[in-house]
Amino acid sequence: MMEGLVNVWDLEQFRCFSFYAILLLLKMIALAVITGQVRLRKKAFANPEDAVHHGGVQYCRSEPLVERCLRAHHNDMENIYPFLFVGALYAMSGPVLWLARMHFITFTAARILHSVAYVLALPAPTRSAAYVLAQAMSLSMILQLLVRYHWW
Repeated sequence: MMEGLVNVWDLEQFRCFSFYAILLLLKMIALAVITGQVRLRKKAFANPEDAVHHGGVQYCRSEPLVERCLRAHHNDMENIYPFLFVGALYAMSGPVLWLARMHFITFTAARILHSVAYVLALPAPTRSAAYVLAQAMSLSMILQLLVRYHWW
């Protein structure tokens, strides 16, 4: 083993990050399953072969609720994937545990609220506020990393 390397699993901050990262990935999987269920219930399939299998080519069509679920999932990919990278770097940088936990909990809660608000079409500004809150957590971690390591 190389001298000076730290096992990230020995860092409580990284274990904390990993827990919330797993919750976010499970949320994304759940949203994909919900999208599939809505497709089946609404009989709205993206591919002709799927439509034919479920009743006929006429079911190869778009459906507003399916499109809403897809937009929520796309937004997750634009926000959660960067969080996984930034959050891992942040956790490995050794921040104060309570502060790291606050960032991870807030980001996770905001992304869950964002998805619920998107799929259920909750009144504005619920979805936007959740989006901004999650982005603020990511930006805060990025800025802390820049300051800590003088990357400018």
